[in-house]
Amino acid sequence: MSHADEHAGTRRDFLYYATAGAGAVAAGAAVWPLANQMNPSADVAAMSSIFVDVSSVEVGSQLTVKYLGKPVFIRRRTAKEIEEGRAVDVATLLDQTSENPNKPSTDASDVNRTMDEAGEWLVMIGVCTHLGCVPIGNNSGDFDGWFCPCHGSHYDTAGRIRKGPAPQNLHIPVATFTDETTIKLG
Repeated sequence: MSHADEHAGTRRDFLYYATAGAGAVAAGAAVWPLANQMNPSADVAAMSSIFVDVSSVEVGSQLTVKYLGKPVFIRRRTAKEIEEGRAVDVATLLDQTSENPNKPSTDASDVNRTMDEAGEWLVMIGVCTHLGCVPIGNNSGDFDGWFCPCHGSHYDTAGRIRKGPAPQNLHIPVATFTDETTIKLG
């Protein structure tokens, strides 16, 4: 092989590698925006967890906050509401799961849906599980809990579906008490 043939082969190899490298960079530049669009937007990432001061929530009242674009009901239940919620036989419920990521794989008993053992604090995503409407609270409906007037779903004092087209109990977000008066959502 002559020196000229060896030199031509080297130039050809260089052109192949340079073309492949440029193609890889171009492919990466084209794919990056597609992959990056799947990341949460800045406003969603900023709201991935919030702290809610519940010091002003009186027994028998409810605070509604917006979390991840949805209403969240924070209810401080009365002794009567707790008693009504705990008196329900889980076997009679339409949805017998707690729908509570804080207590996964548990039944829908009242104690598995509340934040504290006493059952005073109930935190739920305020979106009807039928078609996404926002139920009315303050002891509404046939079971003294929440009522969705759009299609007639009735939830009890623990946010469990008792009557109507909704297939599931009101969902519970990931939530914890950080101190006696602050709840962290997320």
